[in-house]
Amino acid sequence: MTDVVALTPPLQPPTRPSVPMPTETTVASLGPLLDRVASQARSFARLSPGKKAELLARVRPRFLELAPRMAELGNLAKGIDPTAPEAGEEWFGGNAISLRALRVFEQALRDIQRHGAPAIPEAAVERTRDGRTRVRVIPHDRYDALLFRGWQSYVYLEAGAVPTQISELQASFYRQREPEGRVVAVLGGGNVGSISVLDVLYHSFVDGAVCVLKLSPVNAYLGPLYERAFQPLIEAGYLGIVYGGRELGEALVQDPRVNAVHITGSIDTHDAIVFGPPGAERERRKRERAPLLTKPITSELGNVSPVLIVPAVYSERELDAAVRNVVGMVIQNASFNCNAAKLLVTARGWPQRDEFQRRLRVALAAIPPRLAYYPGADQRYDTLVSQPAGGEVISLGAREGGRLPWTLIWGLLPGSSAPEFRIEPFCSIVSEVSLPGQDAAEFFRRAPRFLNEEVWGTLNAMWIAPDSVLTDTELRAALDRGTQELRYGTVGINVWPAVGYGLGWLPWGGHPSSTLTDAQSGIGFGHNGIMLERVEKAVVEGPLLLFPEPFYYPGHPRLLELAKAMCSFEAEPSWLRVAGAAFNALLR
Repeated sequence: MTDVVALTPPLQPPTRPSVPMPTETTVASLGPLLDRVASQARSFARLSPGKKAELLARVRPRFLELAPRMAELGNLAKGIDPTAPEAGEEWFGGNAISLRALRVFEQALRDIQRHGAPAIPEAAVERTRDGRTRVRVIPHDRYDALLFRGWQSYVYLEAGAVPTQISELQASFYRQREPEGRVVAVLGGGNVGSISVLDVLYHSFVDGAVCVLKLSPVNAYLGPLYERAFQPLIEAGYLGIVYGGRELGEALVQDPRVNAVHITGSIDTHDAIVFGPPGAERERRKRERAPLLTKPITSELGNVSPVLIVPAVYSERELDAAVRNVVGMVIQNASFNCNAAKLLVTARGWPQRDEFQRRLRVALAAIPPRLAYYPGADQRYDTLVSQPAGGEVISLGAREGGRLPWTLIWGLLPGSSAPEFRIEPFCSIVSEVSLPGQDAAEFFRRAPRFLNEEVWGTLNAMWIAPDSVLTDTELRAALDRGTQELRYGTVGINVWPAVGYGLGWLPWGGHPSSTLTDAQSGIGFGHNGIMLERVEKAVVEGPLLLFPEPFYYPGHPRLLELAKAMCSFEAEPSWLRVAGAAFNALLR
């Protein structure tokens, strides 16, 4: 794997536009908070699953009540009119995903109370042709079958994981007789509101730990609302929330009362925590496997997220769907997502490659540029567009008022030193690389090898393929082999892997081939309401042509109403609320 070039400027709170920020937590005040949380570690660990479910049942309506203010602040901080259709992105990415996770974990805990593990039907556990164990997770219930019609998702377990009962590989924490508990420091992500929520839920209710959450300075404005929403956990001493930058983070991570650490951030921040600041001493420690931090650390560290466009004959509708799929992944949250499409992989001889590029340019040019709210975006953008390594830089819009234009870097070559293969372009850039050939079967062989060997990251990847490929027996088998070979924690087939992030039941994280000295997209899986262990990857898939179109496609005129309807449903599921969501999904 090539070396990663890290671009991590110091994080500063967003200064444009202004949103209210909480007072930073002092290092001196950290001690009493840690004392309180640590003192409850054993009692929380030994709390029954049913009692833990009751806690989440009290949290969920509080989240729904506070959702409008959370979304309003998030949209204002990101330069979006809170009443515009695109404001629905914040409702989805922050509120709907958080509310669904609360519901998923509550249901999982009630299953554990009754049956010892989250429910998985016997028919959902399959053996693949090569002897692997695969578990179908989505649709999980009748609601999922309607809300996510046409989509399915399953989890591959590691080779050799062959349980006589799947519950043997679920919820091992709850099989402990008298756990002592522990304290986990959670260093939250600053780009999406649900990240910190899901990280706390996983470490609390799958791992059995009490948590201290340090909000990122980028979205610390959400913290006071999280304090109100999570009040049932906070008042019991099971959770603490703190605010600050690097100094507070270092004090929290190094405190002896903290037993483990979870970080959502950059690979450079991970390596700074584990091995020290950049330089010869860090490299020596990595070579000798001598970390400064000896506590267990899990992480989610981003990705140069690839989208593999399978060379085939696409109809007009299929080609438009492929373009809209990519555009939706690029523009959401101004492209400040670890699962945003960042590297398009095509076949050089694909006859429709030029037409795909033309349609992509037209579609992106029609969408106004977004505020580049995340710190360091301008620097990262300038670095990448000034070093295209042979690719053509195509800017689609004006750079003004703190907004960066949607930008294509087209025509990179495999085997080159293109920084786009090694730097996650956490901004409005998406690149393209073409592999030799035009044959789909050959593409299924070449593409995984190229990504595994030349492109940084192991978090998520995606195939786009028309029905003619999915329904061809030989090509479908080649696609499945290619999916198995991809060293990514989540793989999408015509479905944005972010859907896997948001479903709650599925594990989310980097591929388990990552190590402490080469962490790539991170170590360990989170989310994982199904509480499966020995996971290799999750897969989410569906047809390229779907009705109604996926919610993340650009230009949905009722996205805001749809997102609010999904929040209402996740807070209190009913068929009436399903109908409300369906109504808004269909009105385009």
